[in-house]
Amino acid sequence: MTTTDTTTDTLRRILDYSSRADPYPLYAELRETPVARQRDGSFVVSTYREIADLLHDPHISSDVRNLAHPMPSQPGDSTPAFINLDPPEHDRLRRMAMRHFGPPHTPGLVTGVEDDLIAVVTRLIDGLADKERIDVVDDFAYPFPVTVICHLLGVPREDEPRFHLWVDALVNSIDYNPEIDPKEKLENGLQARKDLRQYLGGLLEQRHGKPGEDLLSRMANDDGPDGRMTDEQIVATANLLLIAGHETTVNLITNGMLTLLRHPDVPNRLREDPGLVVPLVEELLRYEPPVHIIPWRAAYSDITVADTVIPKGSQIMLMLASGSRDPNRFPDPDSFDPDRRDNQHLGFGSGIHLCFGGPLARLETQIALTELVRRLDRPRLVTDPPPYRRSPILRGPIHLEVAQGG
Repeated sequence: MTTTDTTTDTLRRILDYSSRADPYPLYAELRETPVARQRDGSFVVSTYREIADLLHDPHISSDVRNLAHPMPSQPGDSTPAFINLDPPEHDRLRRMAMRHFGPPHTPGLVTGVEDDLIAVVTRLIDGLADKERIDVVDDFAYPFPVTVICHLLGVPREDEPRFHLWVDALVNSIDYNPEIDPKEKLENGLQARKDLRQYLGGLLEQRHGKPGEDLLSRMANDDGPDGRMTDEQIVATANLLLIAGHETTVNLITNGMLTLLRHPDVPNRLREDPGLVVPLVEELLRYEPPVHIIPWRAAYSDITVADTVIPKGSQIMLMLASGSRDPNRFPDPDSFDPDRRDNQHLGFGSGIHLCFGGPLARLETQIALTELVRRLDRPRLVTDPPPYRRSPILRGPIHLEVAQGG
């Protein structure tokens, strides 16, 4: 078992906001000790092979109730989303949700909305044509996926100002540390969780007995092979899809545009060859992913990882973004290379919890970056690095100012 003050200090610096613009050199320091026990008894895993193995290991739990010392930001008094459950309950609830979101039962949902996605993107970029300076986040990367997920779920788009505040408070509380953070940060997050679920519960009540095309209606009125979700389970699923359906995509689009502006030869190639966008987005998911850290998993039993014994009930932190920059897995990992082969990144996780909405996020980002590059007039960064969101887990710029035109 390895316990070092060095890795503890490195992790502290990664979580500190001052490192948000470029945590990658610190990830390289972490990888010198692939599995490191922290002073609080948790374990940080930072190398590709070990992270990938753990994401597929049935001895690892996603259920907060299996932690010896539960995290305060994960209350145990509400129905968890399937992402925070283990088989067989996880598998059953994920199957029930997937019936309405993708193949085999709804195979055309993602591809069927492509024209709608293009229409939203076109409308947003039309509004930027006469602006000499734009904020990629506020003017484009945020309203685009929010509009899409609201439409798919059946959440009124005009309610966005309400749930935006709740989502911000929730995301800010994910990495709550009682040793350094004010208790208000946790309390705001817990209250936001309650308010958002109450809001979604109200929308769900309106769907019972009224079948429709949106996901809330489908989940409320469908009796499939696994039965029907309870209202609490539907609300938990809708809560997950609403947050994950826009927060991660905002970061992926914004990180993508920032990366392209830092590598001006790549946008030139993309204009000439729009098909490049497919491997380009995969490389973005490796190089500048929207999710950097899975803040906790729990060990069902004592396990050994990289010659390190992790005791039952221990918190395990998986550093996804570090694993995707591991030189033992990816040649020249700190270079952005849209022609990279064998790019099995960890940008959407892996295993049974592989990102539920990954196909939609990919398509949204492919369309967004293709059209931004094609239609913006000689875009260039105003500030580099840009200001970042507070969260080290869902990492991305909070604003990305770009000048265009003369």
